Amino acid sequence: MSYTKPTILVTSGVGNTGRPVTQELLRAGFPVRAMVRREDERALHLRELGAEVVVGNLFDVRDLRRVMDGVHRAYFVAPHGPNGLHASVAFAVAAEEAKLETVTTLTQWLLHPGHPSLATRELWLADQITPWMPSVDVVQITPGWFAWTYFLVLDVVAQLGVFPMALGQGRNAPPSNEDMGAVVSATLADPAPHIGKAYRPTGPKLLTPEEIAATFARVMQRSVKYSPSSVEMFVKAATLAGFPAYDIAQVRLYLTDYQQDAFAVDAPTNVVRELTGREPEDFETICRRYVAERPEATQSLSRKAGALSRLLRAGLMRTPDMEAFQRDQNHPPLFDAVFAADASEWQRTHQKGDSPLFSAPGEEGLVVVGNAGVAAVHGDLPELKDHRSRWGEDVLA
Repeated sequence: MSYTKPTILVTSGVGNTGRPVTQELLRAGFPVRAMVRREDERALHLRELGAEVVVGNLFDVRDLRRVMDGVHRAYFVAPHGPNGLHASVAFAVAAEEAKLETVTTLTQWLLHPGHPSLATRELWLADQITPWMPSVDVVQITPGWFAWTYFLVLDVVAQLGVFPMALGQGRNAPPSNEDMGAVVSATLADPAPHIGKAYRPTGPKLLTPEEIAATFARVMQRSVKYSPSSVEMFVKAATLAGFPAYDIAQVRLYLTDYQQDAFAVDAPTNVVRELTGREPEDFETICRRYVAERPEATQSLSRKAGALSRLLRAGLMRTPDMEAFQRDQNHPPLFDAVFAADASEWQRTHQKGDSPLFSAPGEEGLVVVGNAGVAAVHGDLPELKDHRSRWGEDVLA
């Protein structure tokens, strides 16, 4: 008797994690339906690889019903932007109607119900909702700060020899998009061992900002110094670069989490090795790939002048009032919000071995998901190009 592999839906199919998930599943011989927001060169590339590409709206249950017709499993990445919770609920409704076998969701390491970020609180709520689907089993992926985000300042690093980010002295074990794709595809290809668990993929080593700068220096063969920036400078530079105000309002808060060392908690994990059978990519390997692919990594007088000009313009501009923006957008306020490292609930559910949500010692990064879900953080931000309209089609994906 011949065996037909199940069809798998990948939302945000051209996003930072959606794309590598699609590629991994296709290489393994699975039929993949990749959902995208619009037709473009990235969608065409997925078709050329063998994916069925469908255009749809994650906020429209009717579209979700259509794209789930004939699908057995799915990878869901909530859109990073206003009304992300709406998309998560719409997806859950459609997935239950379609009686999918399993869904793997991308969530976030920082999640707890009292976080200052609206996006994080909505992701936390979504994590509570997805296990309520009576017919659908759930696996959760809970990454922290992705490696690709450091390359948002690649032009300044390459042209001026400065690594200017508001990281304080926080540490991180950054995962690559490729490792994320391999982990997610492993949970979809053979979901049975992973049902009811959450996995936090990381890189192999915790890095300080100075060590990240030193890696840039080795790869680019030039002096690079970490220059601690401020959250206010991030807000100005991101505004000048054209990032959406909603995304800036959320990410500025994650920088405080970074400075408070929240991404170093329980890291690194062995998730990539355990689920894929290979070692996670180290930051130098990731850096060499980005530097080889990105034209701004090549030094020139004009690029140096452009990088310097952008820094100066950002420094001189008035800092946009993100609190006023959130009030104008009617974001529901919390009067006693706390960052992850200061939240007793987050500490209780994220310290290895301190909670029944976590697995036995030796299975680092695995969390058993009970009826209450699991505390986590959303990790998939956008494709680096086209960031003016998409800080994250997969978000922090």
